[in-house]
Amino acid sequence: MQLPFRIRTSFLRSSSPHVPCRRFSFILDSARCFSSAMGSTAIGDVAATHPGLAKVVLKKGKAKVFQDGSPMVYSGAVDRIVGRPSPRTGDIVLVTNESEKPFAWGIYNSVSMFCVRLMQMEEDSSRDPSSILDMEKLLQLRMNNALDMRRRLGLPRSDTNAYRLVNSEGDRLSGLIVDVFSNHAVIASSAAWVEKYRSMIELLVRELLEIDDIKWRPSIEILKEEGLNINLEYQKPISAENRVKVTVFQVMENGIHYIVSMEGQKTGFYADQRDNRLLVGSLSKDRTVLDLFCYSGGFALNAAFGGAVHVTGIDSSSPALKLAEENYKLNNFDSSRISFLKEDATDFMKVALSDGKSWDLIILDPPKLAPSRKVLQRAANKYHNLNGLAMRLTKKGGLLMTCSCSAAMTQSGSFLSILQRAASSVGRRITVLRKAGAAADHPIDPSYPEGEYLTNVLLRVL
Repeated sequence: MQLPFRIRTSFLRSSSPHVPCRRFSFILDSARCFSSAMGSTAIGDVAATHPGLAKVVLKKGKAKVFQDGSPMVYSGAVDRIVGRPSPRTGDIVLVTNESEKPFAWGIYNSVSMFCVRLMQMEEDSSRDPSSILDMEKLLQLRMNNALDMRRRLGLPRSDTNAYRLVNSEGDRLSGLIVDVFSNHAVIASSAAWVEKYRSMIELLVRELLEIDDIKWRPSIEILKEEGLNINLEYQKPISAENRVKVTVFQVMENGIHYIVSMEGQKTGFYADQRDNRLLVGSLSKDRTVLDLFCYSGGFALNAAFGGAVHVTGIDSSSPALKLAEENYKLNNFDSSRISFLKEDATDFMKVALSDGKSWDLIILDPPKLAPSRKVLQRAANKYHNLNGLAMRLTKKGGLLMTCSCSAAMTQSGSFLSILQRAASSVGRRITVLRKAGAAADHPIDPSYPEGEYLTNVLLRVL
């Protein structure tokens, strides 16, 4: 460890040639005190060589919450900030217990309710001290770990080249999402630190996977809460080598080809439903299938691929339906077995009921209806009504796959009870056959359950 002053090893005259001078003992003790003040930890030792780092000191007893793994320090947990000048948004800071002993380091935000996004804990730093306080090395380490995990999951593989490489807190890079589509990537940013290190992140993604084109998608509303004005501050022209050359391209998932638009919803393709789409294909043989809120036709195409008698896809978005129609043509599906209609899902179901129609298998995958807990009750009513209509359209003994991509709903744990009430209200009885979430390339950190957002439930409807 490098100390902030020089220790002299010369000795003064002494009655014993083996006893060092008192001055040396005093200097050595002072050095030990300095190191001890920074904390007898790997992070504390490295921090001693960076005396200008600010320390975010937590309130008494709060350190354990974050030592147990919670990735973000809320402003309410902070007792004081030690350091002059005060840290600015994007600065690296030490996070300490009430005794100012460092146990982590992270990126500071002076505006957000997330005061610090923790980048590395003491237990991690002791295993890899070279990345302490070094964002470039840490990003390399985390992205390499993320890629290694996807490869262990068999991604990419011969029949699938669309997957998620980085899933925010699940890959210990809070606020960063990277979706890979063949040799293209879409990077979604929802944290100030991600914007600050944009160039570094893009370069690492390119080098790690030999990516040709990158689309950077900032979550403007969330970043405003982080104190950033994206329209003015971060919408800068990107260099020619970073400019996206194409906005539409082909990917493959479980043997089915899709056209992905980089201008589409979220990152352009919902890789989180991969396993659930595959299940639909296995359940569709010789059945009639209705795919509500079909977007670009993911569930519908899997149903057709699985041998459905006929598949109907419903969506209110013309661009989404255009993609869906191009996708079924791309896969050479018989147009007499699949059709896409531009309709409001609720209006379509009401008319279908009045016409006496029903289906063997229905997929109900609406957009996010509960963007926050504040509107959870209103969203619950919408889920109740949509599922009630879908159950009435399901043939007796048929199947309904119903979804919620609202984190507030999933984390409330109330989705199944809403489904039960919906069934009772329309005189149907349901049995839960399967409950699932996102595909395995969307990992969740158990210390941050707020990262869990997708609920997928397969019901038998009687």
